[in-house]
Amino acid sequence: MTRVYLDNAATTKIRPEALDAMMSAYSEFGNPSSVHREGQSSRKALELARDSIASCLNCEPSELYFTSGGTESDNWAICCAGKRDSHIITSSIEHPAVLRACEELEKNGCRITYLPVDKKGLVASETLENAITSETSLVSIMMVNNEIGTIQNINELSKIAHVHGVLFHTDAVQAVGSMPVDFKSLDVDLLSFSAHKFYGPKGVGGLIVRKGVDLPSFIVGGSQEFRHRAGTENVSGIIGMAKALELVTAELNQVSYRIRSLSNLLINEIRKECPRVLFHGDESSSHPGIVNLYVPDMDGEKTLLLLDVKGFACSGGAACSSKNSEVSHVLTALGASNEEAKNSLRISIGAYNTEEEITSFVSAFSAILRAEIPGMK
Repeated sequence: MTRVYLDNAATTKIRPEALDAMMSAYSEFGNPSSVHREGQSSRKALELARDSIASCLNCEPSELYFTSGGTESDNWAICCAGKRDSHIITSSIEHPAVLRACEELEKNGCRITYLPVDKKGLVASETLENAITSETSLVSIMMVNNEIGTIQNINELSKIAHVHGVLFHTDAVQAVGSMPVDFKSLDVDLLSFSAHKFYGPKGVGGLIVRKGVDLPSFIVGGSQEFRHRAGTENVSGIIGMAKALELVTAELNQVSYRIRSLSNLLINEIRKECPRVLFHGDESSSHPGIVNLYVPDMDGEKTLLLLDVKGFACSGGAACSSKNSEVSHVLTALGASNEEAKNSLRISIGAYNTEEEITSFVSAFSAILRAEIPGMK
C-alpha cells in the first residue's frame, strides 16, 4: 500500500540535498572550538552555514544563535528575555513550548497575561495595547499557528510593544520555509525557528536575537555561540539546515502557490462531499498547507486510525499533544465546544504532496464518514 503523508505541520520529510550535505559534513569531524586544522575546517563550514541562514532570513550572522530546535529557542526567549518578577504577555493559542515556559515563570513570581483571540485565531492590536503595563518586559506572539494556520499581523503587534519599550518575540517555527520571513522587516527582537519544519533535519534550529538585546545564556558551560549557548555545535545538522533553507527559500513562491492550490482543492472537494464540515482558522490569511476541520458527530481519534489503516497520515492537532487526551487549547480559545475541539482533524500539505494524493484522501475520508456517521450521505 502506498502511504500518503499529510502531517507536514508536525514534521517534514528531509530533502535529499540536505541529507547529502549532512553526510558530507560528517567528514568535518573536528570540534569547531579547536584551534588545529581539523577544528578550523569545521568552524569554517559552520560559519558558512550561519552566513547562508542569515541571508535567507535577513539578519546579521552575529544575531543568529544555533539551538536544538524550536522548543529550546522558545524556552530561551521566554525564560531569559522575560525579567524575573515582571509581566509577560502571550496569546492563548501559543505552542506549548511558550505556554509551559510561561507557566514555569508564573510559579516563580512573574505575572502572565494570556491574550484572547477571535474566532479566526487573531490577536486584536487593541487587546495587546490594553494589556501592556509599566511592568511588562516581553510580548511573545507566534507568527503562524501550528494547528489552524492563522497568520498574525506581527509587524503591527511588535510596533505596539516597541512604543512602550517592551521586547517582542515571535515563534516563527511554522512560518519559516512556508512563507517569506524577513527578520529586519518584521521589526521583532527575537525569532525562533526549527529545521524539521522546512525539509531539514530534526534536532536543530535557531534563535535570532536583535543586535543590542541583552539575552542571558540559557545553557551554560563553554564559550560556543558567541558565549551565549554552551555545547559543541551540531555541525552536520546545522549544515543540513542551511542547505534545506537555501533550497526552500529559492523555490518559496512557486512551492507555496502549489501547496495553496492543493489546500483549496482539498477544502472544495470536502465541502462537496460533506456540506456539514466546519473549517477552523482564517482562510483569507493562513499558512498555505494547514487545514483544520470538524464534522459534527465525527469521532476524531477513530477517524485518524481508520485513515491510517487506509494509508493516510494526518493528525488531530499539534504533534507534541497528540498523545494527550486533553482537547485542543487552540480550538477552545476560538470558542469551539469540547466535542469539536477533541474531534477535529488537521491535514497539513507539503512540497511532496500531489493532486492525486489529495483527491484519494478526500475519497477515503468521505467513505469513512458515510460508514461511521448515521445519516451521512
